[in-house]
Amino acid sequence: MDCTVLPMMIVVSLLPGYLLADRSPNSVYILQSTTIPSAPHQRVKRGWIWNELFVEEEDPILRVIGTLKSDSDNGDFRIKYVLSGEGAGDVFQIDEYTGEISSMKTVDREEKASYILQAQAIDRLTDQPVEPESEFIIKVKDINDNAPYFQNEPYVSSIPEMCPMGTTVVRVTATDADDPLSGNNAKLIYSILQGEPYFSVEPKTGVIVTSWPNMDREAREKYLVVVQVKDMMGLNGGYSATTTVTITLSDVNDNGPTFQHNLYTFTLAESAAPGTTVGRILADDGDVGVNARMNYSLEDLEESSTFRIQTDPVTQEGVILLAKPLDYETKRRFVIAVEAINDHLDTRFLSAYEFSDRTTVKILVEDVDEPPVFSAAVYEWKVPENAVVATQVGSVSARDTDTANNPIKYSIAKGSDMRNLLRIDPNNGTVTVAKPLDRETADWHNLTIAAMETRAGYLSSSVEVFVRVLDVNDNAPQLSRNYQPIICEGTQAGEVNSYTHANVIQMMSATDPDDPMGGHHFYFSMVQEKNTNPNFTIRDNQDNTAGILARRSSFSRKDRTQYVLPVVVTDSGSPAMSSTSTLTISVCACQPAGHCPSGGVEAFALSMGLNLQSLMGLLVCLATLAVLSTLIVAVRRHRKRTQEKLSVNEMDTLEYSEKILRYSEPNSNQNNCPPAQVPLRPHLSRRERRLRREEVAASIRMSLRHSHLIGPEDEVFRQFIMDRLVEADQDPYAPPFDCLRTYAFEGTGSVTGSLSSIESFTLECGPERPRDPTTRFFRLTPWLGGAEEETSF
Repeated sequence: MDCTVLPMMIVVSLLPGYLLADRSPNSVYILQSTTIPSAPHQRVKRGWIWNELFVEEEDPILRVIGTLKSDSDNGDFRIKYVLSGEGAGDVFQIDEYTGEISSMKTVDREEKASYILQAQAIDRLTDQPVEPESEFIIKVKDINDNAPYFQNEPYVSSIPEMCPMGTTVVRVTATDADDPLSGNNAKLIYSILQGEPYFSVEPKTGVIVTSWPNMDREAREKYLVVVQVKDMMGLNGGYSATTTVTITLSDVNDNGPTFQHNLYTFTLAESAAPGTTVGRILADDGDVGVNARMNYSLEDLEESSTFRIQTDPVTQEGVILLAKPLDYETKRRFVIAVEAINDHLDTRFLSAYEFSDRTTVKILVEDVDEPPVFSAAVYEWKVPENAVVATQVGSVSARDTDTANNPIKYSIAKGSDMRNLLRIDPNNGTVTVAKPLDRETADWHNLTIAAMETRAGYLSSSVEVFVRVLDVNDNAPQLSRNYQPIICEGTQAGEVNSYTHANVIQMMSATDPDDPMGGHHFYFSMVQEKNTNPNFTIRDNQDNTAGILARRSSFSRKDRTQYVLPVVVTDSGSPAMSSTSTLTISVCACQPAGHCPSGGVEAFALSMGLNLQSLMGLLVCLATLAVLSTLIVAVRRHRKRTQEKLSVNEMDTLEYSEKILRYSEPNSNQNNCPPAQVPLRPHLSRRERRLRREEVAASIRMSLRHSHLIGPEDEVFRQFIMDRLVEADQDPYAPPFDCLRTYAFEGTGSVTGSLSSIESFTLECGPERPRDPTTRFFRLTPWLGGAEEETSF
């Protein structure tokens, strides 16, 4: 086969109408090439001419789209056709022997509108292409298989009420997935299904406009408009879709306020406080929001200004409030006019006067039992402090304003006049003085006077009363302080005193608790005597002060250390009050610099008539004695503590001894019974300077042995016992280790015998013997002076 020239013919249908009419496998697509001469054994360059192939979408029948045939194909199946590219082997296939291209499954144009493939003819023997690879396109032909749908749902719009016809509301938009260039599959038409005659829609653009004039929001606020869209230009057999558009009319101020009643009536108790709400009224306004805001105003037809009105910002109600107190007895009814007017006026819809309305309000006052009312809100009186008891200070007056006009009883509230200086007449309210007053103690008295009804509800009220106590000249002036003037030795008459730094010995001033209207003015003078004071005089400075001057020179402590000067102070009151104060003027041995010791050691020495050196020597002696006394007391305390320690050590180391008090009766040995032994508590040995223990024990035994002969009333025994007690009490080193118990004396010849516990130590060694009727027991109590109730050791 000559490879330089390889003509190839592919029959291709060039008419689209033919493609639509004939889809048989006999259709042959020809790709024609031109040969360019060239050198031997060299392939020539070919130019391929090809057309588009078409396949209908959603076609359930698998059809042959076209046939590819090479001009080298002699029908001996030596040529093998190969298809590659988009959808090859999956969507489209080629018969490798005949070159027929067919679809393998249905295609959807909305998923893929065209496929680009490559075809090639290969020699089966050499496995070499006999033609260059050729590329062609298979387009999917659209059919109307998609319905239109609306975008940007849901649609919500608002327009003002009373808008003119043709006002644009909103634009709805729909789309169709079909090919808009293929027939009428994607050509859409809009229409209104619901919403006429108020709204209409442009068929091609989907713009909704108003078609009804003066739509009123108060009549209907919301509209639901249903819009339909259809493809195929609205022809039958096409697809359609619908959407709902919510259209709301916004408010404009096209309504004024309107009261539902021409008269409103309210009642209010006369005891209501200012600020109390009387009632609420509401003017209806069909508008909302700012267009419904209104203001209320009062037109007081009776010009009393007793009430006021304000607007509730939430409910837009007019709130009528009480502005002044009410009095049922004075006025029982009020009639006022109320006007409501919009804040925002829109004269496009209504005239100005249509934005307001008026009504009438009647307020009735209810009678309430009220407490008494004083004639004044507060009382202020004046009374001189020298007013006698029962003097009238002032009078209060109260009355019952109710129609009953109950009688009134007056009283001073508890706690307001703690000292009961004033009293009030309960019937007429006259306040008088009950006790003497003193302005210097209290210049103001604050009272609370109560007035109470004596009938019905016994209501009461109170008023404050202020009583000012006026001053009278009832106190004598006194010197401001306790003056202690001094004068230096050797001071000349009229000479400057170096201590006071003035021409006077002492400057004086006075005080007076009284409070005269023109202020205080005091006069200073000396006591009027027969003879003029030769030593001092007083000079009144006419400014409530005075000075003491010396009349002579050469004052000396040797002559006299102190002088007494009476000073008289008189005030300017009427009548004038005066007092006399006696000043003690001391003569001072001033220091060279003019200083006079006014305290401490120096002043004390001068007062004793000693000089400083003598006083210092005396103080040194006193200090020495104090030191010696302190040392002696310390030594004694040390010795006492040492002795106490030695005594304690001795008591801890000495041996203990035991006393045995033997007790027996006469003829007690007849039954071979040993005498009873009563041990006493052990004690420490006493010192040699005391009676020896043995001597004391022997004395006690001897005394007991002969006690029945002498008797307890004997002076010898009594003195013996007292001596022993004194010795025990005066011995500081003998603690009470031993204890001797005494027993009551049963009496001579007692048949009961002794009750002593000593018998508990006797031994039972035979039958009981008869007791001697002459029992030898004696009373030991008088020896010790002890109580008779002690009966045991």
